[in-house]
Amino acid sequence: MSAAGRPAPTSYHPLDNPVLAALTGPHARFAERRGRVLGYRPEVSTWLALPEEPDARDWADAAPLVGADGTATLAGTRVVPPDGWEITFEVDGVQLVDESVDAVHYEEAVVLGGADVPEMLDLVERTRPGPFRPRTIELGTYLGVRRDGELVAMAGERMHPPGWTEISAVCTAPEYRGQGLGGRLILAVAAGIKERGEIPFIQAAGDNERAVRLYEALGFRLRRRIPFLGVRVPEPSRVPATAGG
Repeated sequence: MSAAGRPAPTSYHPLDNPVLAALTGPHARFAERRGRVLGYRPEVSTWLALPEEPDARDWADAAPLVGADGTATLAGTRVVPPDGWEITFEVDGVQLVDESVDAVHYEEAVVLGGADVPEMLDLVERTRPGPFRPRTIELGTYLGVRRDGELVAMAGERMHPPGWTEISAVCTAPEYRGQGLGGRLILAVAAGIKERGEIPFIQAAGDNERAVRLYEALGFRLRRRIPFLGVRVPEPSRVPATAGG
């Protein structure tokens, strides 16, 4: 108990706020800050980290951190944006962590690089695994599978809180689904993460039962339920001017 007779606060876990933990840790080089708001550079990722109870100034500071399409993504919060902001989606998500993942490299997987980004963006557009920007590939290692020269499946590393790495952008072209490509790529990405001494984790929409069953079958277990919120910034004329942080 604390001196005031209240229970002492529980220790902070990097996955409690993975965006903030990543941007103040291993991904600090990708961070932009205004006031109390942190975000990935817009060309890298859509994630923002706001204070637990953001005020009007925080929302005004968040607006300039958003990319040209005006959209951003928040994790672990159910805050209500102020007037002028639009909620683009609300998802009850799940956060799963490695419990017994038998990570193994995949011979058919190739490391993807900058020259592959146009194909990666096209695959994302066709399969909708989640936000992916032109420089998202810089967040970590991305692996892909090619058939007849065409990129048909991929998975890679996204958020990087200290000691942890998120596996993300898991997607397979519709005509190649059912062949286990996604699962093998997840295990291959996990192998690289674990070889660095870090722990893989995955986040997904809770109602994506097929994906969640796959992750659990691969050895991930549910750590927590986590909300995801998509927002769109107001028109520029409606954003209060603020000084940079």
